[in-house]
Amino acid sequence: MQRSAFILTLMAFFFVPLVAQSPDGWEVRVDRSQNAEDPDDVPELMVMAMGDGFHVQGGPAGVFWNPTNSTGGDFTAKATFNLLEPSGHTNYYGLTFGGEDLDGAGQRYVYFLVAQNGNYLIKTRDGETVGDIMASTPDAAVQTPGADGRSTNMLEVRVAGDTISYVVNGTVVHTTPKAGATAVTDGIVGVRVNHQLSVQVEGFEVED
Repeated sequence: MQRSAFILTLMAFFFVPLVAQSPDGWEVRVDRSQNAEDPDDVPELMVMAMGDGFHVQGGPAGVFWNPTNSTGGDFTAKATFNLLEPSGHTNYYGLTFGGEDLDGAGQRYVYFLVAQNGNYLIKTRDGETVGDIMASTPDAAVQTPGADGRSTNMLEVRVAGDTISYVVNGTVVHTTPKAGATAVTDGIVGVRVNHQLSVQVEGFEVED
């Protein structure tokens, strides 16, 4: 079964100074910088409909999800991420999966992200604890910004049997076993955009 993530009818920015708002059944959790040397540039996280997806402009980082996009077993999650303007230093954006209690103290998810410097990373989040599955690593499959400052990367997470495959622009950049504590895959699939970025997300979908 193929499920489209969401269809936005939003036509204007939502300015979110303190509490995240979300369109069409989606929820947003703001993840403010705790690093005094790398603060959020502005307090607002802005979201608006664009194409068949949405545009995020930060401000602080945010995790975006629709509770109906919960899956388990074998699945493929994918989305295309258009970086419209890089930040002044390296920041990441991409997919999340295995989400649970995303709006609570026990938040849990895995995130597979790319950055403007051509690197990708895979991490886990459990409450306030963050762990590495794959530390930031360069890969030729990750597209970096051109002269116009823009780049496009399609990310996929493919869960099949006992294997989790992490894919950038059709190239498998990393695999891990599903069994054990490497990553919990069952749960909500969503998107993460780190702070100080301008990113358009298109074609988000989950295929069971």
